Amino acid sequence: MNHAGKQIIVQKQPALDTETINAISAQLQQAPVEHPTPGLARWRAEPQSPAVFDDWAERFGVDAANVPNGLRLADFRLLAIDMDSTLVTMETLDEIADMAGLKAEVAAITEAAMRGEIKDFSESLTRRMALLKGVGEDLIERVYQERLHLSPGAEILLAAAKAAGLKTMLVSGGFTHFTERLKGRLGFDYAFANQFDIANQRLTGRVLGPIVDGAFKARAVQQCCQDIGCPPSQAIAIGDGANDLGMMSVAGLSVGYHAKPVVREKATWSVRKGGLDVVVGWFGG
Repeated sequence: MNHAGKQIIVQKQPALDTETINAISAQLQQAPVEHPTPGLARWRAEPQSPAVFDDWAERFGVDAANVPNGLRLADFRLLAIDMDSTLVTMETLDEIADMAGLKAEVAAITEAAMRGEIKDFSESLTRRMALLKGVGEDLIERVYQERLHLSPGAEILLAAAKAAGLKTMLVSGGFTHFTERLKGRLGFDYAFANQFDIANQRLTGRVLGPIVDGAFKARAVQQCCQDIGCPPSQAIAIGDGANDLGMMSVAGLSVGYHAKPVVREKATWSVRKGGLDVVVGWFGG
């Protein structure tokens, strides 16, 4: 996809205030070329670095991206999105651990893995699952019913992707207990996740089958693109942690969602402040 020219699109809900627009204009040494909605403005300017956009997010509470002119959601064929802390607001294993009185121990491993400090996701998952041995299946159901919430804008993003003709894929280092429910509820075309090993209605502390790590996620995107009949360059991958870097690296466009620094550094775009619907606003300009 060759789109001539560049623009910077800045978004803030419910609205971009005049002071923020003036401050960004001063930094870019030009006024916005368009301010089509209260919450979005465009500048025709040279691309800025992730560090600049990090600064704007902290100073002004905005989300900004370098966007090729005329880029459309319909230019893509697949939207692949992570579950924990991306599609949903929580880390599902951490919430199971919290209900079981083990959150501190499990969350510490989750955070280290997300930051990339535990390089092998399989190791981090194995260690977390071992801590949860003996937890009842009923507790997992309670987490889904009582604690699982979609991230702001999730349904808007998915509806826009479907309207533009994209297939949608949920790919998670979490578990099928959650992804299969979300697949049915939100109409995902594909879903990949780990599977709990359960005996006598309790977790054994092990995972069944191959672990969905970064390499698995990358292969899943490539395989789905092959099934659809498009190159991975027509895939969008959205995630927040180190385990998402594999699929983000093979996709044509990658989005970090409230992501760890290691992900923001590598992502095409990053949503730092708003919801998943921010991604929709970066298309169609």
